[in-house]
Amino acid sequence: MIKELIKQNRSYRRFYENFKIIRADLEDMIDSARLSASARNAQPLKYVISNQIETNQKIFSTLAWAGYLKDWPGPPPGERPSAYIIILLDRKIAENYFCDDGIAVQSILLTATDKGFGGCIIGSINKTELKNHLGLYDQYDILEVIALGKPKEKVVIEEIRDGDVKYWRDAKNVHHVPKRSLEEIILKMC
Repeated sequence: MIKELIKQNRSYRRFYENFKIIRADLEDMIDSARLSASARNAQPLKYVISNQIETNQKIFSTLAWAGYLKDWPGPPPGERPSAYIIILLDRKIAENYFCDDGIAVQSILLTATDKGFGGCIIGSINKTELKNHLGLYDQYDILEVIALGKPKEKVVIEEIRDGDVKYWRDAKNVHHVPKRSLEEIILKMC
């Protein structure tokens, strides 16, 4: 079951924007992160959630989408995320978050996938502008933004060809994600 969720958990960048994700679902995603492992059990991550149109527009304006798709500026109106989770480091708790953000993101996205949603981790953020939009204190560092919604695109996994890891879209707008083979990533068994 978990492997199927992992296979379904792709980076979606086009959504049914009018499909609302309710607060309880967003809180449940964060609760999954809260219950996950944390380096030294420091638990230095905090979260901001949004499912409101006006706030979503402000968040969207600070993000850059799909670096490999050079001719695509991001989802147009109507295909934008209907919710966001912003992951923050609370520096009053710890100066280093080690691997906590990766664990939290995976837990959030697997919970989202289980609920029938899709998401995309975005690290290309105008953090200063977003921090101002959200009115965050200096103790908080923005780490990532997770865009969430009901997926409006098909994403398929395929084997890497000629060492090229770049994702791409075909003429039918199917999003292709190349993955290395298991044989390539296991160096040896001892």
